[in-house]
Amino acid sequence: GIFYPKVGNFIGFVSNVQSRALLRRVVALFRKYAQIPSEGAALPAFIPGVSWSDQWSFWRYGYPGIMVTDTAPFRYPHYHSSSDTPDKLDYDRFTLVVSGMEKVIEDLDKS
Repeated sequence: GIFYPKVGNFIGFVSNVQSRALLRRVVALFRKYAQIPSEGAALPAFIPGVSWSDQWSFWRYGYPGIMVTDTAPFRYPHYHSSSDTPDKLDYDRFTLVVSGMEKVIEDLDKS
């Protein structure tokens, strides 16, 4: 890509504009706790890809929500195909993301 590499080396956090406060908080916490690069964007929901996941169901009823993504649909040729097999996953990076998100969720739960 023009702005980002073809290999997923960061985690993306995407929200609609109404969820931007939650997005900013989650991205800040993730950067505090996780050892993997991240990007965040609050975007209008009509942009393709912004509402492609479960957060849309929350937005529909007025709840804030964010999508945490490795942007695989845009950069991973095996995404949602029969060739998307466990041997292609980067378990070390996956562990970094899960560990970081665990701490983010714990922090959110305290408030």
